[in-house]
Amino acid sequence: MSMSAAGIPAVTTAGGFLLVLALVLPLLGVLAALTLGGRNARRVAMLAIPLGLVLAAAAGIELMHSGQALVYVLGGWAPPLGIALRADGLSVVMLLTTALILLAVAVYGQADFQMPAGVDEARAPFMFWTLLLAVWGALNALFLAGDLFTLYVALELLTFAGVPLVSLGGSPETVQAALRYLLFALLGSVLYMLGAVLLYGTYGTLDIALLAECVRPVPAVIAAAALMTVGLLAKTALFPLHLWLPPAHAGAPAAASAVLSALVVKGSWFLVVRLWFDVMPGVVTLPAAQLLAALGTSAIVVGSVVALRQERLKLLVAYSTMAQIGYLFLMFPLAFDPAGNAPVHGAALDGGLLQVVSHATAKAGMFMAAGLIYAALGHDRIADLAGVARAMPVTVLAFALAGLALMGVVPSGAYLAKKLMLDAADGSGQWWWMIVLQGGAAFTAGYVVLVLVSVMRSRPGPLPLVKRVSRLSELAALALSMSSLLLAFSALGPVPGNLLANPFAPKELGTLLAVVLGGALLALGLSRRSLFATAQLAAGADGGLLRRSAVVVGEAFELADRVIRRWQFASMSLLMLVALVGGLLIFGAPA
Repeated sequence: MSMSAAGIPAVTTAGGFLLVLALVLPLLGVLAALTLGGRNARRVAMLAIPLGLVLAAAAGIELMHSGQALVYVLGGWAPPLGIALRADGLSVVMLLTTALILLAVAVYGQADFQMPAGVDEARAPFMFWTLLLAVWGALNALFLAGDLFTLYVALELLTFAGVPLVSLGGSPETVQAALRYLLFALLGSVLYMLGAVLLYGTYGTLDIALLAECVRPVPAVIAAAALMTVGLLAKTALFPLHLWLPPAHAGAPAAASAVLSALVVKGSWFLVVRLWFDVMPGVVTLPAAQLLAALGTSAIVVGSVVALRQERLKLLVAYSTMAQIGYLFLMFPLAFDPAGNAPVHGAALDGGLLQVVSHATAKAGMFMAAGLIYAALGHDRIADLAGVARAMPVTVLAFALAGLALMGVVPSGAYLAKKLMLDAADGSGQWWWMIVLQGGAAFTAGYVVLVLVSVMRSRPGPLPLVKRVSRLSELAALALSMSSLLLAFSALGPVPGNLLANPFAPKELGTLLAVVLGGALLALGLSRRSLFATAQLAAGADGGLLRRSAVVVGEAFELADRVIRRWQFASMSLLMLVALVGGLLIFGAPA
């Protein structure tokens, strides 16, 4: 599914022009939206994004046909004098995922970002469609850039396109969340750029393919690896560097939240993968990879517990994103070769990529469903969602299917990803990550069960709706959730027969039942209100000793999260992680 940088040709290949078109199309879209303005911005986006999906599919077909990475050398000047665009299997999968999700978000966003009648131009609709195209262009540049400086430029463009999406509502809270996101992301950028400067000063190039051939574990390179890795972790919002994520994702409009959660945070994760697997595979060490996975495990536990404590649906889904990001880093120690010397392109990386695609589609569908509930009711208080399942069955179905996909049930992409990583963990003897992979699904089930129990409660009278939601928006959310749930059937490349199972087999049904029951117990104990309590029943008043003890644990996690998300703590964590990663790169290297 992916290729190493060392095997990438240095000249333009057949099909390389598709990479240029993938960059030019979003740029032309942004320029056209800015020039035409008004109602035409939406029309430009709705025309350009489907064309982008076709381009991404064509690049995928060309890649499979040629069997080698696609390359386009800009201006005919080969690196290091010039700049090359490159696309391997990892890049093409991300291009396809991005175009698919943005198309669904565009369909969904038409109801929320229509230009009002009688108005030539309104700020929010015009900015949404223009920024959607800008995010798309930045992501495509990120997936196709062949050198670390162009990747830095693309990453900054992505930040500056993503931040305004947070504050589209214009409230003081969303502006504050956007500024917090911007400032912390810029701190991460400073660390990344410092590392790039060290690499350029050492080797005189930032081209990925050239660096892969000459990088050695010398002090400057080790410092660069630590700085760049931690800087990217800050942009990805991996625990404990997540101070900006919950308010930003929960406060943005639902369509913007879907883009931020599904795609924007994946850009910096993609760069960590490029850095570890293609630029510095001989520099990074297994202990440093274990640290990344440990941070991912902490994100799963803390994010899930705090999600169970939320009273607002969108904030619950935002903390769910924080938890799900943790899964993306479990594959790093599992991807090392049997001797533990370097990460390799193999089953673990394929599993991580499947996890990214599955999370992106499911989380976008989940945020869309949450946004529809908010739009229909005028609020998203979980305790007051009784009757929603009867009034909005398609929306609730989309949320439920997205939750099932995130749990990793057959035949979701997360299921196949988990199987690939479990096999890698078993083969490398890292049994402790098998426990995390198996047990994490129960945490996911906990907050999914919590929401579904709330929406399926009956209510004495009709549910008061302040707005009738668009059926097209509901279908867009449902389509993404279904895509994630059925992703294993569309995985690129042959799937080993032992990895897929009959979803109705007794073993799979038993596993699903155990996960759901475990999640229900977590929700029953840790949620702010008892799972089967009425909206008026105070937390902790209806339970025995176990319930009260669990509530205390939940409150402790909430308090810890509030402390960790303070600027002082987050800034110190950033510096401490740089030192810790650097130390593990030095002292964790094999003798």
